[in-house]
Amino acid sequence: MISVAAEIAGVHPQTLRIYERKGLLSPARTGGGSRRYSDADIAHLRRIQQLTEAGVNLAGVHRILELEEQLAAAEREMDRLREQHRAELRQHRANLEQVERSHRRDLVPVRTDVTLYRRRR
Repeated sequence: MISVAAEIAGVHPQTLRIYERKGLLSPARTGGGSRRYSDADIAHLRRIQQLTEAGVNLAGVHRILELEEQLAAAEREMDRLREQHRAELRQHRANLEQVERSHRRDLVPVRTDVTLYRRRR
């Protein structure tokens, strides 16, 4: 509820309404329209409070939060690509080992006791 979330964050409920109007918070709603704040919403609210207490205005807070989300998304994508790369590398190594094994069977021993001579002119 908005009153509980406001109390946890140490702000007035009207502040939460302002944050919502500014697009900084998006709590879920019940069928009757009451706001329901999740743990993630509370953590988000605490981040907003940290930024505003540091002197950042609400437009700046909005931009910082957007950039933080973009950074987090980029980091998730990098993690996904790293794992994909590791999987492809493991598969490549397995394929290479299989090819090496198959070529070992095809090798013919070479005689090393043969001496080559050149004709003198």
